[in-house]
Amino acid sequence: MGEPDIALTLAEALPYVSRYIGKTIVVKLGGSALGSHDTTIDDVVICQQLGIRIVLVHGGGSAISTWLKRIGKEPRFVKGLRVTDDETMDLVVMTLAGQVNKQLVAEIQKRGGRAMGICGIDGGLLRARQRDPDLGRVGDVYAVDLDPLVALTAAGYIPVVAPIALGEDGLGLNLNADTAAAELAAALRAEKAIFLTDVPGVHDAAGHLISELSAGQTKALIAEKVISGGMIPKVEACLRALAGVKRSHIIDGRVAHALIGELFTDRGVGTMITQGQNGRSDEHFQEAHHATGDRTLARA
Repeated sequence: MGEPDIALTLAEALPYVSRYIGKTIVVKLGGSALGSHDTTIDDVVICQQLGIRIVLVHGGGSAISTWLKRIGKEPRFVKGLRVTDDETMDLVVMTLAGQVNKQLVAEIQKRGGRAMGICGIDGGLLRARQRDPDLGRVGDVYAVDLDPLVALTAAGYIPVVAPIALGEDGLGLNLNADTAAAELAAALRAEKAIFLTDVPGVHDAAGHLISELSAGQTKALIAEKVISGGMIPKVEACLRALAGVKRSHIIDGRVAHALIGELFTDRGVGTMITQGQNGRSDEHFQEAHHATGDRTLARA
């Protein structure tokens, strides 16, 4: 990259950096988005070093299924949710709050970041009620206590959150990781909620990527069954997050530096879902104007 290219890249990124310093962004990292060449952890550490407060929520369903098969137990799902009996719940806690969580914390630390691994049980961060007895220990969040996250981010740590909640009986409940991230983003009134997955984003009926949607348009696409299957819980999580955030994003975590691309470039990546009709051009105008005070620096 030559000097003019570097100058253009910095000119594009700096307004966004200024905008996000001191702000909270909730990032949900699906297990399917992680791979041997994944750069999401690098991006998370860069954000922390720039003064952005990242809350990282992770999944790990494939790791749970692997461990279940090791003990001779076949994973079972109903409407996309894992049937979680007591034995499976023990494995969920060991795998998510143990193996996966600590691997992510170690990767952040190795790259020069500071991270602390917790789950929703710790400090009563997430409280949930059992959804359906037929699903076993699967919960729906009814309360969020932000004190643990506030304490960790104030101390300079990235909270790495495993999606396990405290049940009304004092025992753990398994949560959908997208839902857990949405609940935390809404309660934190985060600047953004970003869901990294293994697809580019939301597609229209012709299979083309949709860059931006309003909440109303998103609901219409669900009703029309254009959004279907595994994408439904992801966009529903985006909609839930909008109770506290202005914008939710679904982006492809397999793409190198997708998180940086979404945060610090004019074009963005993936699909952005907003509360109203404001799209990417409006977002980028606001961020450039906020950072510079010069309306002429805004770019669509």
